[in-house]
Amino acid sequence: MEARASSKRRLPAGRKADLAAYVEHEGEVTVGGLAEHFGVSIDTIRRDLDQLDREGVVIRTHGGAVSAEGQLKDRALDVRLRMQTEEKEKIARLAAGLIDDGAVVMLNAGTTTLAVARALRNHRDLTIATNNLRIPAEISPSAFRDLYVFGGAVRAITQATTGPVAFTMTPGGPEVDIRCDLALIAVGAVDEEGFSTSNMGDATMMAEMIQRAERTAILADSSKFGRRLFAQVTTLDRVDYVVTDAPPAPAFATALAQAEVELLTP
Repeated sequence: MEARASSKRRLPAGRKADLAAYVEHEGEVTVGGLAEHFGVSIDTIRRDLDQLDREGVVIRTHGGAVSAEGQLKDRALDVRLRMQTEEKEKIARLAAGLIDDGAVVMLNAGTTTLAVARALRNHRDLTIATNNLRIPAEISPSAFRDLYVFGGAVRAITQATTGPVAFTMTPGGPEVDIRCDLALIAVGAVDEEGFSTSNMGDATMMAEMIQRAERTAILADSSKFGRRLFAQVTTLDRVDYVVTDAPPAPAFATALAQAEVELLTP
């Protein structure tokens, strides 16, 4: 009887291990789908997911969960805000160190650039242009002199605009030639061929921001290295810095050095 009871007590832990492996394999799952797959109740699956979320194994979402390791698919912003949080904070502090008071800065969409915006609380007199709709609400008002948001179609999943990197003085008037001292570009994937993202419109905006910048810093946590997504943004030699949370593989570090890109790690 004691051995049988002990076996029963181990079953939930075993199921949760199987559940964690299944979520990692699938990337994104629903509570109903998991309940059917594992032959248990929806309430049981919810409890298991809640525990796995507390342990950092999965990320709980409305109606399901996503893998904490999965990076290749677009995720809703509220999900991505909970992924690689410590790594993003390290990157943000390093990136903020590249910005001088009074500088003109472009920031693209993403949770890493949002972390950078928060890290600018001790900066002053910045001019910031961005397509990240969360930055105006979360950056310290004392950090900037002027803040501009690029227009275009709003992508609800990323809470960002997608459109031209441009402003006009009057509606329908000629575009103003805009330039910046530094573009901070968060990307979805990094390999020796360059930097890429999952959305064509986003890639186009990133590339144009880079073209308008005196210097460019690519922001990418180490989970994004050695991967390639749908749309390439630019090649290694078109940027000045790669800011990440941990040293990359030696082959990639060599490729950066050959492209004369400065690697910044904590």
